[in-house]
Amino acid sequence: MSHRILLVDDEPGILKALKRLLLLTPCTCNGETFKLQVDTFTHPADALEVARHVPYELVVSDYRMPGMDGVQFLKAVRELQPRAVRFILSGYADLGGLINAINEAQISRFIAKPWNDYELLAAIGQGLAFRALQLETEQLADQKRLEQRILSDEEVARKLLESQEPGITRVEWGPDGSVILDPELQAEFERLHPEG
Repeated sequence: MSHRILLVDDEPGILKALKRLLLLTPCTCNGETFKLQVDTFTHPADALEVARHVPYELVVSDYRMPGMDGVQFLKAVRELQPRAVRFILSGYADLGGLINAINEAQISRFIAKPWNDYELLAAIGQGLAFRALQLETEQLADQKRLEQRILSDEEVARKLLESQEPGITRVEWGPDGSVILDPELQAEFERLHPEG
């Protein structure tokens, strides 16, 4: 099974380098290797149009782009695909913008340019593994509630389409310079997947 990733950056050279890295280097987490299918766009509006029809598991966007910045773009992606993992990639250390990205677009990671290939691949692998674990947990919980007649079929369907993720007001930095949004969630993920 391949995992579809969307990359958006106004610099074609960055997109080429990222796509080459993701297609040629294995992306693994906890012994699982993720086969990636990568779509790239230099214009956020074009990427949004495709995202209306094509599901993505993970979206990586540049922070500063003409016309629509990364926060605006990822916020729109979140409205279209609330379960897609969202990363910001930027060469600018703008803490205010980062907090805005976290609160408005609910990004999972901030990755600095120039990126470290290993750390980027590890972050993407962790993002995909966490997304799969989160979806599985939600499905099992909904199935259990349905069995106990706590939720109706309609409520289960509605719940799967909604995203009720709150904004945050503080930032935790990982040892690799990435942003950890929920230290308890990250600790639980690392406990369940120690080799990731």
